[in-house]
Formats: sequence, C-alpha cells, structure tokens
Amino acid sequence: MYKQQQFIQVFEYQTLYKGNVYNNVRFEAKYFDALLKLNELHGGKYFNPVYNGIRFNSYVGVLQVGDLVIEVLPKIDGYTSQKSQWHNVLIEMLQVTQELQVNQIGETNVEQQSIHLLDIYFDWFLREVETLIHKGLIKQYYKETKNSLALKGKLEFAGHICKNLVHQERFYTSHQVYDKNHLIHQILSLALSVVERFSKGTYRYGNCKSVQLNFPEVETILADENTFKQVTYNRKNDSYKKVLELARLIILNYAPNVIFGAENMLALLFDMNELWESYVLIKLQQQAKGWIVKGQESKLFWEGKTIRPDIVLQNKATKIQFIIDTKWKNYTYDSISINDLRQIYVYNEFWNAKEGILLYPSPNETKIVITGKYARNNYIGKIGLVTVLDSKGKLNANVGRDIISFFD
Repeated sequence: MYKQQQFIQVFEYQTLYKGNVYNNVRFEAKYFDALLKLNELHGGKYFNPVYNGIRFNSYVGVLQVGDLVIEVLPKIDGYTSQKSQWHNVLIEMLQVTQELQVNQIGETNVEQQSIHLLDIYFDWFLREVETLIHKGLIKQYYKETKNSLALKGKLEFAGHICKNLVHQERFYTSHQVYDKNHLIHQILSLALSVVERFSKGTYRYGNCKSVQLNFPEVETILADENTFKQVTYNRKNDSYKKVLELARLIILNYAPNVIFGAENMLALLFDMNELWESYVLIKLQQQAKGWIVKGQESKLFWEGKTIRPDIVLQNKATKIQFIIDTKWKNYTYDSISINDLRQIYVYNEFWNAKEGILLYPSPNETKIVITGKYARNNYIGKIGLVTVLDSKGKLNANVGRDIISFFD
C-alpha cells in the first residue's frame, strides 16, 4: 500500500519552515533534511537554507521528495492573486518557450489544479513512448561481447583465456547484434523506471506499468550527461528526439537515495530570469513586424571573453538597433543597479545601438518610467515596465507588441 501524494504550493522567495503546516500538509523534518541534500547536490542554486527552513529564490517548477510534491510558482510583488492563477501562467510560459508542450497531453488535464508539473511532464513522456511503440520501435546494430557455445564473430583471445581456462567448450567472442536492446531504448527504460518510482499511489502508476509491459526488455544502465552525448541522430531515429529530451530531463534531475536515507527525490526547476527572457524573445519574434529580433548574440569583449545582451532589435527600414535587458524582479527606483546601467552602456557601444532598455515585469501597466542620457556618446538608457497579465488575469499574449511600442 503506497502513501497518497501530498502537495504544497509556494511562491518564489517564500520560506518553508520545518514543522509548519502548509496546504494542510506538515513540512516534516525528513522533507527538510532531504531538500537540503538535494540542494547541495545541485550546487545550492535552488534555495537558501535559513534557520529551520528553506527560502526559495528565482527557480520555479516542481520538486518531489518521497510522497511530498512542492510546486514553486512565479509571482510579481504587489499583485494579489490565487496560486492557481500563477500555476496556469507558469504552464503557459513553459508552453510558449517550448519547455513544455501541453497540447501533447490534453488541455483538460492542465486545467485541473490537482495536476502539477511533474504529472504533466510524466504523462507527456509516457504518451511519447506509447506513440513510438505503436509506430514500431527501431532496431540498431551494437557490439556484444560474451561467452557462447559456438564460435561466432571475433574471438577475444585475452578474455577467452581468462574466462574459459576450465570451460574449453565455450568461446568468448565479439559480434554484431541487430535488435532493440540498444542505448536509446536503455535510456528510455531507465526513464520509465524513474516515472514508475514517482507514480506509486497515483493514477499514472497503472499506465506506466502498461507501457513498461509493452516495452522490450533491455539492459539496465546508469545514465549521466555523457550518456546522452553518445546518442547520434539519423533519419531512422529522428522521431526519438523529443522523447529523449524528456528522458534526459527526467533522468538528470532525479536524485535517488541521496547519501542520508531512502527518500527518492526529483527536481524539475527553471530559472525564472531565463524563462522570462525566453518568453519575451519569442513574443517579440512573433509580433515585432518590421523588426529583426535576435537573442543569444554575443561579441568578443576582452581576451577571449564575450558579452551578450538578452535581446537585440533592428528596425528593418532604418537599420537602427536597440538593446533589451530583461529583469524578472519587482521594479523600484532604488533597485536599479549601477552594474545594469553600465551593461546597457557597453551594449550600446558594441552594437552601435541608439538606446537600451532595462525591462521589468509589472502587474498592471506597460510604460517607460525613466529615460536618461549617458554622460558620454549621447547613448540613451531607459527603464521600462511591461504587464505580465492581461485584464482577465491571464498571461499577456501581446507582450511583444507592447514592448515594440517603446520604440515608436
């Protein structure tokens, strides 16, 4: 009999204290200790330990420790809202940035507030595997080295002498095998075992076991980043790309039995600063008609070191360029960093840009709050606010058009 999953929702920068009750769930010492170990495993980046508690930072998403699921949601300070609202905002933002393809699992499931991000990703993965099974799983050649009663392939002399000194009727050989027991399927099998482990006691467990039953028996492996680098794609296995991306996400974020005890743990978290930057970039690319929109463009700065603004805009007609540096944090005049202003100046210089903008999220307004001129070169620096939510409290779908209005 498996324990029913427990569920806590928190906002970024919120603190959970050991022993306190949240959403009718007690944050027990075993969860606190496990999360400290999990955070340590990931370089301490997910949250900051405080006395008898943990304070989340800019990472949003979901963590699972044993039977406890913690969903960390984004939020703009000063905006009163339901957690369910920001749950939907996060899912939609992940969908737009291609971190999540909600249409693969059905919109109706997403609308249920009992469905959290791990549910969505696990269901998506299982559906992708099911689709591959129905289409027919591919076979590949791989090298197999083992003892056999017949001389087949290449005789491995060193291994043969070592292993068959007594059993001279056997041959230790290497030969090519063509079947479904290859690296790609071994990776998928490992990911299925992780999903099974985290689905016990949920509606998904039976579905996962059904998929595993229809999946071929393959060699059990341990996987890390290098394992995924060994996979090469061709026309035959190109259909596996998406499911392998999901498997990679599941496997590399899984931390079983970390040092201290028996709690299975998995963290599927996204840096909200990077997610906001990606969302703004994609919306600009979709909605900035008459503009060339570039992201991740870097230039050499000093001795092999480069600089990279978040977004570069170029007007197709005038060829004038503008710089955008996105900031996912609450704007106040005192919060303006001199380092951020220096960055805008340098970006203007290296990209020969007319002006640069520090772009902050806002709960309810889109406007330029400050326009200033640098003391040299007449470069212009602006501070802009763009509303994240529309009048109905949903994610602002027109954020790209709103930002372009700053340059008219």
